[in-house]
Amino acid sequence: MVTIEPVVINGYTFIATTVNLPKTTLLTVSNDNGYIMCGALDVSLLNDKLKDRKIIAGRAVGVKTIEQLLEAPLESITIQAEQIGIEKGMMGKDALLKMI
Repeated sequence: MVTIEPVVINGYTFIATTVNLPKTTLLTVSNDNGYIMCGALDVSLLNDKLKDRKIIAGRAVGVKTIEQLLEAPLESITIQAEQIGIEKGMMGKDALLKMI
């Protein structure tokens, strides 16, 4: 099952996507500029093999809901995310606001 719903943070709307898979759930919250995601995100792949795409993204681990993803500290971030002021350890919702 796939669930897509809006999430409003400080008046800005983001899109939350939940994909229920066998034995795991994929979680993302995004806007037109970037996204945060659960532990399934491969930040190394984005930084190395897809570097030319300049993807703004962050990864939080151990989260099971969109609410947890928004409140969790980011465990890793892309180079491009760092360049716009997103830092490791930043809460997901704060990182999203940097993507405005």
